[in-house]
Amino acid sequence: MRAPGTTPKKTPEPDRPPATSGARSRGGSPDGSAGASGAEAAVVALTNAERAKEGCKPLRVDARLVTAARRHSADMAANGYFDHTSRNGDSPWQRMEAAGYPSPGAENIAKGYATAEAVMKGWMDSPGHRANILNCDLRAIGVGRAAGSGGPLWTQDFGWK
Repeated sequence: MRAPGTTPKKTPEPDRPPATSGARSRGGSPDGSAGASGAEAAVVALTNAERAKEGCKPLRVDARLVTAARRHSADMAANGYFDHTSRNGDSPWQRMEAAGYPSPGAENIAKGYATAEAVMKGWMDSPGHRANILNCDLRAIGVGRAAGSGGPLWTQDFGWK
């Protein structure tokens, strides 16, 4: 999902192509090591590898975006839904701002992909998700993954600063 005013894209389903603690504060790191789980860090590394192929700078991990992404993945898992809009009506931008991030940019979600490599392939095969990943103007990322009844639920939140 992109910032308001742009056309949202459908999130890939798996048959078509709780949050952990410890994320570092604001500074973050481009390798995804800022307190991320292994799978979350792998998504960051794969995202930055795809961006490098297109000449984009690496995204830095922002703890506030990690918090927003983890909360959303955990909420979808706990409440049995799959949507950019939370059950309480919050948009991705509201969730990112509630986590303290001042400049939300975009969000990708996916479900059912077992590995970081699989979810990245799904996103890269989807034009809207690919566009978010390869938007060279985005500067920060947070990734969340939670176990759900239909497989893992993934959230990638992106920021402009």
